[in-house]
Amino acid sequence: VVEFGSATVSEADIIAFARAYDPQPFHIDKAAAAKSQFGGLIASGLQVMAVTFASLIEAGFLRGGGMGSPGLDEVRWWKPVRPGDTILMQARVTEIKPSETRADRGYVTLIFEVFNQKRERVVSYSCVEIIKRRGAVNSRGAAA
Repeated sequence: VVEFGSATVSEADIIAFARAYDPQPFHIDKAAAAKSQFGGLIASGLQVMAVTFASLIEAGFLRGGGMGSPGLDEVRWWKPVRPGDTILMQARVTEIKPSETRADRGYVTLIFEVFNQKRERVVSYSCVEIIKRRGAVNSRGAAA
């Protein structure tokens, strides 16, 4: 299990992200958000995932070895992230598997969990990350 740096999400961040990518009233309009089922402004779940993924990259978790991912599974938004919340990402490796067809890579299955400053889980998801293998030779004969 690896924990990554934290990030505080401001009201301005929430509104700017939502205006560009998820313009629902409870993300962009304080008055409308107050009347919503959330009782106030909340961050887009997509924003929370983007912020925490940036923390993952900045922490050097993939160390330049990331080769992409075929997708995410089991995405869950457990609690809303509100202005001023500080979020922390945790990753747990659950499986490592060498590629059967390409010697230069393998597949790492990860469970990601994101917590707020109260250590309440706010987001979780799993993914398979394609990772360069150390010392392996790719299909063009170059070291990976």
